Amino acid sequence: MPGFRMPRFPTPRFPLTRVPRAFSRIAVAAVVALGLGAGGAALFVQSSVAQNAAPAAPAAPAVRVPTSKAEITLSFAPVVKSVVPAVVNVYASRIVAQPSSPFGDDPLFRRFFGGGDGLRGPTRQRQLQSLGSGVIVDPSGIIVTNNHVIKDADAVRVALADRREFDADIVLKDEKTDLAVLRIRGAQGTFPALTLGDSDKLEVGDIVLAVGNPFGVGQTVTQGIVSALARTQVGITDYQFFIQTDAAINPGNSGGALVDMKGNVVGINTAIFSRSGGSIGIGFAIPANMVRQVVDAARQGGVIRRPWLGATLQTVTADIADGLGLDRPEGAIVTAVVAGSPAAKAGLEVGDLVVSVDGVEIDDPDSFGYRFATKPLGGTVALGIRRGEETLSLAVALVQAPEVPARDARNLDGVSPFAGATVMNLSPAVNDELRLPGDRKGVAVSRVAANSIAAQVGFVAGDIVLEVNGTAIDTTAQLAKLTARRAPVWRIAVEREGRVLQIALRG
Repeated sequence: MPGFRMPRFPTPRFPLTRVPRAFSRIAVAAVVALGLGAGGAALFVQSSVAQNAAPAAPAAPAVRVPTSKAEITLSFAPVVKSVVPAVVNVYASRIVAQPSSPFGDDPLFRRFFGGGDGLRGPTRQRQLQSLGSGVIVDPSGIIVTNNHVIKDADAVRVALADRREFDADIVLKDEKTDLAVLRIRGAQGTFPALTLGDSDKLEVGDIVLAVGNPFGVGQTVTQGIVSALARTQVGITDYQFFIQTDAAINPGNSGGALVDMKGNVVGINTAIFSRSGGSIGIGFAIPANMVRQVVDAARQGGVIRRPWLGATLQTVTADIADGLGLDRPEGAIVTAVVAGSPAAKAGLEVGDLVVSVDGVEIDDPDSFGYRFATKPLGGTVALGIRRGEETLSLAVALVQAPEVPARDARNLDGVSPFAGATVMNLSPAVNDELRLPGDRKGVAVSRVAANSIAAQVGFVAGDIVLEVNGTAIDTTAQLAKLTARRAPVWRIAVEREGRVLQIALRG
């Protein structure tokens, strides 16, 4: 069969024990010759040891065939039977208005002819659907899935393994972690549920099972191992800290369970690395300890509250490590501290090297972000610090970032270059959410709608609007007023990743 390869089994290697030249009188040696032939060699096995001889090294486990029915029928089936009932299929749908003309929804086409939304012409409604998986984590019908599975959905329906189907309400959506929490609508009785395990106890090489609905073919179970932990350079969510597995994960598996051999959820399958769209044995799951925080927030009212550090951290490169006199790159270096923040009150300084969080080593700002963000509010966390030749432990208070001034989020529309952008006033809370420097003031772009004028212009989430047509921007209300009317020319100053960009556009 093309592309099929027979498995190659390793040749058994027997431990060889050298026979001593002289034996004491009570020593008895047995010599067994195997595979003798022309030019053949003999394999010598010593069956007893002479007096005063050094003890033999422990023998390697013997390779053998199964000797009982129980060994022949070893299976993951008991784990699968306990897990499958709590893994659901998630169907999300939304209605969109589609223009009858192929050019009616093109903002550049409409601007060329000098029209606005009224030139769209007749529209027709179209239903878009997405398919994913989810995990029941509470017998009352609470389900966790990926945010991208139900993003912008008007209606969500879930199907259980026993073929029952229910409508579901969206309780919480968290784009930062790409997690969402659903609740079965009108649920009566209890549902099969899985326990969220401790993902910090996972080790590379542990066997795991992935359960979901790949390609919509129906519930599927795949098996593999934990390939790596704490993957931080993946680029999927704000909190870059993933479990990597070689269990086959494909489109439709998103939101499904990654479970250990006890049937506990250790991760939520989220993404794959693929050039073809199919699994090549590199899948990523959000750790259960991050999932637990989001589920707990959903149970407590649907608002996620995370601790605020109030400092900016940078990856330690090989050059920086050399400059600091380190043997290798490790930890995260402090590049800025916000006045009055928990970091400042704890005594953290610019130039400090953060190497651990509550005794757990960290390798970069992303691993720090995960360890710090999963701590509950209240109390303190111990940061291991290197400052020059000193090693310190600083107790940082676990408090929420203040939102002063209020974010006053606004969705801008009309005919300005900002149409389709959502903007918010900057505050410590917003700066922390958007991962912006803590000392910035003004208005930030938090979201840009696909195919909008703002997207066509090139605005992206995280841009800080500094100036519009010579007027410094301080609040979202001010920006909304300035962009409510047409201007012959738009001159805009925007800060992006520490650089100021000057933009000029015709109105």
